[in-house]
Amino acid sequence: MLYVFRGFAGVANGGITSLSMMIVSDVVTLKDRGKYQGILGSCVGLGNMVGPFAAAAFVEHSTWRGLFWVISPLAAVCGVVCFFTLPVPKVTSKPDYRAVCKKIDYWGILAGSAAIILILIPVSGGGSYFAWDSAMVIAMLVVGGCCMLSFLFIEYRIALLPMMPLSLFTSAPICVMLLQNFFFGLVYYSQLYYLPLFFQNARGMSPILSAALVLPIPCAQMTASILSGQYISRLERYGEVIWSGFFLWTLGAGLTCMFDLNTSIAAIAIILVIQGIGVGFVFQPTLVALQAHCTKAQRAVVISNRNFLRSLGGAVGLAISAAVLQNSLKKALPPGFTSLALSSYSTPDFDTLGASPTQMHEILQAYAHASRTVFIMNVPFIGLCLLGCLLIKDRGLQRPDEVQEPVKSQDRSEDREAIEAQAEKDVGTEEAMQVDWWYKDEEVEWKTRGQQNFNSVGQSLGD
Repeated sequence: MLYVFRGFAGVANGGITSLSMMIVSDVVTLKDRGKYQGILGSCVGLGNMVGPFAAAAFVEHSTWRGLFWVISPLAAVCGVVCFFTLPVPKVTSKPDYRAVCKKIDYWGILAGSAAIILILIPVSGGGSYFAWDSAMVIAMLVVGGCCMLSFLFIEYRIALLPMMPLSLFTSAPICVMLLQNFFFGLVYYSQLYYLPLFFQNARGMSPILSAALVLPIPCAQMTASILSGQYISRLERYGEVIWSGFFLWTLGAGLTCMFDLNTSIAAIAIILVIQGIGVGFVFQPTLVALQAHCTKAQRAVVISNRNFLRSLGGAVGLAISAAVLQNSLKKALPPGFTSLALSSYSTPDFDTLGASPTQMHEILQAYAHASRTVFIMNVPFIGLCLLGCLLIKDRGLQRPDEVQEPVKSQDRSEDREAIEAQAEKDVGTEEAMQVDWWYKDEEVEWKTRGQQNFNSVGQSLGD
């Protein structure tokens, strides 16, 4: 039941996340979009600040079920607020829902979901819960790979309205930015999930204290998101924001590899602040950059695929991190305590283990070593995102389908005089060309009857 309803919650969360960004892109111009997307990103950071504290309080003083009883009413309140505040789109005709439903990419959704599930389960549990050479792992990987190939074929040939149009990947900047979203989603969720585990399992901190130590990331993310949005809206540039964001994020992720049992709290906070600033400079600015590189017709599908790939990266990152943590912990634990690796997410209870002080220190060192292995694994992925910036050019906040109109004179009489002068020059006499002109849709349009008059003059001369 938990998996099924968490799946429903994931579907709703994915739709809300994408729709909120689409609404912003519909009601706000691209020039001002960085500012409002920055505010939207700061709200996400604020939620990431409050959420861990609320969850830690429920874990310590109640049960994890109590947290779900709080989330559901809050979601209902948000739905009521959206019902009364969101503007109703003006449509000229009632949409044909039956025709729209026929265009939904059902086969692509089915094949893609099956591929993700069948690949992630053996990857996350391989080597710990089940052997890599077991029949189940091999079968799931083979079937998952076939489902992935089927998904690509469906998106390329069958789907009327594909959920992931492969044509998006023909543009190098869009392809690179979508892959960046996948990789930094992998790193972000891995860091956000496994840092508290390091604080609790290796450092022996309480859930409340571990939540407080993770606080520098969302706090810095919220501040940097607002500042980056203001910068993009005012200067109409995003390149240097994304570059500096990935640089700081790579630096912060690399510095987390230094965490051990003796790292000071101040050092941890400073390193996580650096990483949080990088996150704030990346999350929303990359979305603005994607919209600047695509046409208006591609906007919705780019936003949805960006969020899908970021969430997929998070799922893959958590699966890979779980496998890395469990296998590394199993090798690092002292003899006689390897069973702790079967439940690597639980804080070791030294009162029931009967371990000596030396063995307790070795167990804590093993947890620290396993967590550091996860942090090391994340560095190359975010480093690839930094290198990908070499293929992204800052094109300003101008979409490719927005063609710059020619500059027209403010005085229309001057335009007419210029046109008549050019006509007189081409024909050689004022009587040879007469100009008819008019204005339509705020654009100067003109046409001449010069050729007809020229022919009439020629006939009169011939006579």
